Amino acid sequence: MIELPATRYLSLEAAKAMMTAAEAEARKNGWNVSIAICDAGGDLVHFSRFDDAHTASAKIAQGKARTAARFRRPTKPIEETINSGRTAFVTVDATDGLTPLEGGLPIVVGGRVVGGIGVSGVTSAQDAQIAAAGLAALGL
Repeated sequence: MIELPATRYLSLEAAKAMMTAAEAEARKNGWNVSIAICDAGGDLVHFSRFDDAHTASAKIAQGKARTAARFRRPTKPIEETINSGRTAFVTVDATDGLTPLEGGLPIVVGGRVVGGIGVSGVTSAQDAQIAAAGLAALGL
């Protein structure tokens, strides 16, 4: 008999805890943003769009979360790769496209990527700050 490995996944409870922490960070700073949390496959688990957040931020946040999960790395280094001259990287299609903008972080548990969190609505560094606050809620 072949034994299958145990699979870790992002629970809704964990996503809600991350969302609460990320929303608190955004509110503390008066930032109107969209926050997306997805599973390892890039599918949406939890989403929040603040009142008066720009409408484009909804899709951008989801794209950042999906990109961080599927590429298994923060989105900032991907943005830096393109900015440093490797523009061919923008042709990469990870099924639903690539969002190579800072503000997306992978959710890593036990060395495995179980999802991603992405934020959009303020500067890229501020988006990343909010995403990091959400990730910190898991104590990883």
